[in-house]
Amino acid sequence: MADLKVNIGGLLLKNPVMTASGTFGYGEEFADFVDLSRLGGVIVKGTTLHHREGNPYPRMAETPSGMLNAVGLQNKGVNYFIENIYPRIKDIDTHFLVNVSGSSIEDYAVTAEKIAALDKIPGIELNISCPNVKEGGMAFGTSCQSAASVVKAVRAVYPKTLIVKLSPNVTDITEIARAVEAEGADAVSLINTLLGMAIDSNRRRPVLSTITGGLSGACVKPIALRMVWQTYHVVKIPIVGLGGIMNATDAIEFILAGASAIEVGTANFIDPQITEKIADGIDEYLDRNNIASVKELIGGLVCN
Repeated sequence: MADLKVNIGGLLLKNPVMTASGTFGYGEEFADFVDLSRLGGVIVKGTTLHHREGNPYPRMAETPSGMLNAVGLQNKGVNYFIENIYPRIKDIDTHFLVNVSGSSIEDYAVTAEKIAALDKIPGIELNISCPNVKEGGMAFGTSCQSAASVVKAVRAVYPKTLIVKLSPNVTDITEIARAVEAEGADAVSLINTLLGMAIDSNRRRPVLSTITGGLSGACVKPIALRMVWQTYHVVKIPIVGLGGIMNATDAIEFILAGASAIEVGTANFIDPQITEKIADGIDEYLDRNNIASVKELIGGLVCN
């Protein structure tokens, strides 16, 4: 058996397989299907400062080789997480990280500071694809200045591992990656969903209540791979790759492109045991190719 351990900043994962926020609940929901202790980490659903009802239904739609979602960060707020969810997951033998979202820089900072007080939560994933209500709804992650501002504010109050999740809905994702690295991000995760839409031609109406939504699944993988590869060549911090990872081969491709770890998202809806299967598949690949450690694969793509 090969060595599957990887580092994300100061955080040591037992293997590179994590779950993507919004696709795995709080982890408990999958405990009947997956041995959670076998995963490198679980990133729980998006958590905001205050309770959010999310968007009206319909807010999910199947698309060719993927899906659209416009759930709208439905959650009961960070205090509910601290009081009700954290006590139930804190002793599970894997790393639980919280995906933090907000509509203002102050929201992000206060939420992160509250989570910092939880001993058994070693890191957060900062979702900067949220709309900045003070800037007319523009997502924080679509400009270097706004991305840097929110990371700087959170870094000032959050001492643990800080992963920043990047939006692909930008002209050059490497500029955003460099901006958040400069403000103290320990790692970046990419990509978040792409903006898409679906139309019901019989009704002549959008399928989603919000008209547009986030596209994920196998269809986004080539874009995600390209962005991970580009980012790997411009930052020194680790990259967590996600976007269309459906099996172990996909995960290995992301690692070769430069990802130190990966997140599995949409595939969880298709096969609730897929995360364990991917971890096993990576191990089998390493053994088959006489590779002692998964770290030897990171950024190992040969382009000449």
